[in-house]
Amino acid sequence: MYLHSISILILCATHHTSAFEDRGRDTNLRGHSRSIGVLTFALAIGAFAFAQQPATKTPAQSKAKAQGSAHVVSLHRAPAYPPHPASPPAEVEQGQRLFEGNCSFCHGTDARGGESGPNLLRAQVVLDDKKGELISRIVHHGFPTQGMPKFDLSDQEVATIAAFLHSLPLANRGAPGKLDILVGIAADGKAYFDQHCTTCHSVTRDLAGIGGKYDPKMLQNLIVSGGAQGFAYSRVEPAPPKIPPTTVTVTLPSGEIVTGRLDQLSAFIVGLTEPDGSYRSFVRNGAIPQVVVHDPLRWHMEMLSKWNDTDIHNLTSYLVTLK
Repeated sequence: MYLHSISILILCATHHTSAFEDRGRDTNLRGHSRSIGVLTFALAIGAFAFAQQPATKTPAQSKAKAQGSAHVVSLHRAPAYPPHPASPPAEVEQGQRLFEGNCSFCHGTDARGGESGPNLLRAQVVLDDKKGELISRIVHHGFPTQGMPKFDLSDQEVATIAAFLHSLPLANRGAPGKLDILVGIAADGKAYFDQHCTTCHSVTRDLAGIGGKYDPKMLQNLIVSGGAQGFAYSRVEPAPPKIPPTTVTVTLPSGEIVTGRLDQLSAFIVGLTEPDGSYRSFVRNGAIPQVVVHDPLRWHMEMLSKWNDTDIHNLTSYLVTLK
């Protein structure tokens, strides 16, 4: 647009020069000088106007600038996964041992989760944690409503578990490797079962044919959790063995014993449903009446912090044989 304006000014100056030439040769010098002045003035105006217009960018230049701006912004953006300083190898190794002995049954040996525990590598509390200060709150208090008990681990032990979790590569988004967990001795697993499990379970009743219903990993999760509610079994086919209800035995001062399904329990009252469907409730005054609760999952919950790899592997290998 500015070049077009310059052209118009030059044409006007040329026309002005021609007009002076028509008056004759006696005025030629004066007209020529005046024409040069007009032409110079026009060129000066055009040059000033051209200097004021913004520089025109090519599409490639605009794209390069946009990419450069985006790169600058990305340098100041918080990382998706906060980096953690490397811990001493001995601390990481100790944390791995503690994790495998206390946490891997639900969260997997690689901390990426399983049927009964979430992926810890992407858990926000783990990402925000520095040296176990956030993880310890969950470990020490647990999530009983979701099937996670509290663990009697020291702050230092939790810190080493945190060091192990922080050492695992977050960039690896691939599926966890498939592990062969049938590494136990079935005969030893049977001996353990006969000693610790027959009070509540029977291989000819509730566990009959269980080895043909579930894969080894699912069997291992059932051993640990007992099939507690809050674990991710809603999509498992067939459904896990039905858990017996929690019962309660109330012994009255008169010596009468009342047993039934526990419906209500507080510091002031205990309510139950007897086998015939009758509902009864009793006021509690300290230790009177005597109340004993029978929770079929209590043993499983208490064992979460006591299991060792050998017993778990042996039990799993034994249950697989129950076809």
